[in-house]
Amino acid sequence: MTGFWNSIYRNRIAFSGFVIILSIFLMALTAPLLTRQDPAEIDVKNILSAPDARHWMGTDELGRDVYSRVLFAARVSLNVGFVSVGISILIGLMIGALAGYYGGKTDTILMRLTDVMLSIPTFFLILASVAFLGPSLFNIMLIIGITSWMGIARLIRGEILSAKEMDYVTAARALGAEDYRIILRHLLPNTLSPVYVSAILGVAGAILVESSLSFLGLGIQPPTPSWGNILMSGKDNIEIAWWLSFFPGMAILITVLGYNLFGEGLRNLLDPRLKK
Repeated sequence: MTGFWNSIYRNRIAFSGFVIILSIFLMALTAPLLTRQDPAEIDVKNILSAPDARHWMGTDELGRDVYSRVLFAARVSLNVGFVSVGISILIGLMIGALAGYYGGKTDTILMRLTDVMLSIPTFFLILASVAFLGPSLFNIMLIIGITSWMGIARLIRGEILSAKEMDYVTAARALGAEDYRIILRHLLPNTLSPVYVSAILGVAGAILVESSLSFLGLGIQPPTPSWGNILMSGKDNIEIAWWLSFFPGMAILITVLGYNLFGEGLRNLLDPRLKK
């Protein structure tokens, strides 16, 4: 493990992404300590105030402090990213492992299901699902999770198709190990490296989807702050309150950039074909 972290430290791309991710995580975790402003507190005397010494990122159309709202919105975005990716990984691992291990009709049925899901425009499927179930934090995490497992399923299927022919799997079968034990104990632990990269990149994608939904008014609903709904409020005041669009937009950009850098660097470390 120490060697792995030393490798990340020596990889400038992975280390830069890790520093960004860690910084965003710590800011979200300590948000109540980093600001004295209540993100939901309305101050009609300071509506659309420009950034100053009291309000570092200005105020919105209700006089709420944008700095505190951006900090607390990081919690929402990270929750959506981690939980939705966790759901997609569980579904993808299950479907990919069953398809790759059993093959035959099981593989055909599960992969055709995957192809059908891939053929549907994901964002429009999410929009339709949110419109049907209603915009709530739980629904958004669930919907993003169950509409983004296809890549992981294909990835795991390919890994298990090659790994199940290895000698250690043959030995496990000879010893009478059950199929579920072979999959969980022997195959999955040896095929998870590419999943780590996919999961990290998936968090960035989930944050973008949640921000897009909130910007369209179908995501996290006010007064709960999210980067998307702060951007939505800034859209109507872009000409007189640039800070309402700039700061949450930069938060999304930096966070997604961090996860993409870390995922790219991690892929370079885990894939021997990319090592020089």
